[in-house]
Amino acid sequence: MSKTYHLTTPLNDETVSKLHSGDIVYISGTIYTARDAAHKRLVDLLDEGKELPFDIKGSIIYFVGPTPPKPGDPIGSAGPTTSYRMDSYSPRLIAEGLKGMIGKGKRNEAVTDACQKHKAIYFGATGGAGALLGKQIKSAEVIAYEELGPEAVRKLEVVDFPVTVINDTYGEDLYKIGRAQYEVK
Repeated sequence: MSKTYHLTTPLNDETVSKLHSGDIVYISGTIYTARDAAHKRLVDLLDEGKELPFDIKGSIIYFVGPTPPKPGDPIGSAGPTTSYRMDSYSPRLIAEGLKGMIGKGKRNEAVTDACQKHKAIYFGATGGAGALLGKQIKSAEVIAYEELGPEAVRKLEVVDFPVTVINDTYGEDLYKIGRAQYEVK
């Protein structure tokens, strides 16, 4: 039976260990945005022994390339992007202390293994609902790689940002669970 949680960032091992695939979570606090180009740069910084533009320990990265904001809004449409493009980078960031990722679609085995080993969560956000998700973002500030435009790293302040736990720290995968419920045996 899935549960509902209201969490505030940053996350820690104890908090993410409570979560299970299928749980509904409302996130408040600071999250960061990054897509594949930014992920490559973040991992390159780590490989060079340099600091990241934000403290990754306990953080959540949202895989999103938001549209420009309308006047008076902090951000435009902010729907999730397909997550598999970050699969080659995510395990390294998880090992460095990343506790959550938000996107859409399946993750590879290396990512789900890293989630189990280092206690991290992959959350799914509803694709096609970018305008509605953008309403939960109260501020947005580019903090790195401005030249990447929508793919720049942003610091977002969110209130009750709705997500579903897809991959938990126990190796469960909501996509597999959901499919198994409808397979004919």
